[in-house]
Amino acid sequence: MHVLGRANEQGQRGEASNGPVGELGRYRARDGSSGAAVAVDLDRPHAALVVGKRGYGKSYTLGVLAEECARTPGVAPVVVDPLGALRGLGAWGRVVSTPTVRASSIPPRSWPELVGLDPVSTPGALVWQAAAAAETLAGMRAHVDEADADTGAKRAATNHLELARSWGVFAPTGLDADALVAERVTVLDCAGQSPGARDAVTYAVARALYEARIAGELDCLPWLFVDEAHVAFDGVAGAALETLLTRGRAPGVSLVCATQRPGVLPPVATSQADLLVAHRLTAEADVSALRACEATYVDGGLRERLPNDRGEALVVDDRTESVHVVRVRERETEHEGESPRASAMAAVSSRSEPKATSDGDGFGRA
Repeated sequence: MHVLGRANEQGQRGEASNGPVGELGRYRARDGSSGAAVAVDLDRPHAALVVGKRGYGKSYTLGVLAEECARTPGVAPVVVDPLGALRGLGAWGRVVSTPTVRASSIPPRSWPELVGLDPVSTPGALVWQAAAAAETLAGMRAHVDEADADTGAKRAATNHLELARSWGVFAPTGLDADALVAERVTVLDCAGQSPGARDAVTYAVARALYEARIAGELDCLPWLFVDEAHVAFDGVAGAALETLLTRGRAPGVSLVCATQRPGVLPPVATSQADLLVAHRLTAEADVSALRACEATYVDGGLRERLPNDRGEALVVDDRTESVHVVRVRERETEHEGESPRASAMAAVSSRSEPKATSDGDGFGRA
């Protein structure tokens, strides 16, 4: 078995016996058949990027990796699921359907952007000051009410804080690091949340795991999985994710990002990834974005080696400086990332075929 992300003392490919590993799949032979098993190192922290166009296995692979982390002692997977595609992982742990975080988990400088204000404007400055002075959303609103500022600016700041309140994501006792790693796997189901709420959850969770490991408060190694990562990087959560990419491995926090649009990710997301799992891509901008992962050990360009079949992936392992084509294994928990089909709806529908009647205006109605 080859272990991705692990090298021995001579820098060569690692062996499966050196610490825990997670099964990813099997090599794809030239004739299309399955070859030897391929695993991922789970003994050390990693920064991984999973990419692929819609329908070719991106979220599925994310679920496979999360499953392997969930069954590994000493490893705690936390999944930010913006589309509800990974709820099935809750069979091995729990799904938090309405995740909440503390308002104080968002740094004051990020609050204006989070609620859609210019930080150099008077309303933005009021929100910034309120976040620095209070630890709860109610406290922030009270601070704005009492501020010595223009009435219009105070009204604008209050309205934007009211918008944040309407998200229903801020609570005085929101999720902390201990709660996030209390189960084999924790899935934060953000499918019903607004973009601002998802941004707040992603930032708070990334920050909580990082700071808890820095402070020595967690006796496990957290792996944070973020689906649709291009959306998270585009908001205030991007700063927290970049911290994990550049500094997370020292305290032992891994980050696995999945996206169908690598072309809009910041360069750090590709340059810092020590594992790249690439499913089929066709958009020029997305294929070009992978050039940051090309190195001297890549034989030819990645463009020419990207797979075409669903479930197959090109894996670039920077740790062992090798490239592999892998057929990802089957999920053991339910995958909910498939698009709904009309044929499936018809098969389970109990409705009888409607009969049209005339209402006198030339149109039939049921």
